[in-house]
Amino acid sequence: MSPKRARPSGRSGRPYVICHMGPSVDGRIVTDRWPGSARLSAEYERIHRALAADAWIIGRVSMEPYAGRAPLPPGGRRVRIPRTDFVARADAPSYAIALDPSGKLRWESSAIDEEHAVTVLTERVPDRHLAFLRDRGVSYLFGGRDRIDLPAVLRKLRARLGIRRLLLEGGGKINGSFLAAGVIDELSLVVAPVADGSVGTPALFDAGASGPRSRLRLLSAERRPGDLLWVRYRVVNAAARARRRS
Repeated sequence: MSPKRARPSGRSGRPYVICHMGPSVDGRIVTDRWPGSARLSAEYERIHRALAADAWIIGRVSMEPYAGRAPLPPGGRRVRIPRTDFVARADAPSYAIALDPSGKLRWESSAIDEEHAVTVLTERVPDRHLAFLRDRGVSYLFGGRDRIDLPAVLRKLRARLGIRRLLLEGGGKINGSFLAAGVIDELSLVVAPVADGSVGTPALFDAGASGPRSRLRLLSAERRPGDLLWVRYRVVNAAARARRRS
């Protein structure tokens, strides 16, 4: 989906963010040992495509299998690279975005299938890593000096790349940080007919003991093959939290 096409957008000049996940009925998100996990994965991907977003975003650990493990170039003296955004391609049909504050991903290519790779960094990353990303043709945006400012990053994604609709498909901590920042507009949950019950397994949102208590409004609920349930919610109080933080 071209980012130039008119699309619903989020508030305050940022993309409309849909957290799209496939949890168990008790909110767990590690699916490897679940019965019917292959069916869940297939249905999840079908709905991912149907949501027709301009981009998807996940954390570093989740992106590693997609990015690969390309070797870094040999070390040595380099001219310091300014901490300014580098956009290798602003006209891609879609974007695959990673939050990688310390610059640890070793991208083997500038694209995942036809989705242009974008990585979000802090200014603490070494020049060597920035040079590596430039050589690979991977775009990068700076999200802050020491930590990533999610609202600022989302505004950059809209302004630099034209992204108007973004799927958040991260782990519990990444999803929890988006929820705490008040920048999730909608939930799209493909609920598996599984009660996980395991202790310590990552959950849909993990924002810590003082995490936000977000009110949701049901948009739709649809039975899908294999006793899966596709549920969509609007995050009612996202705008109010965003205004308090602005």
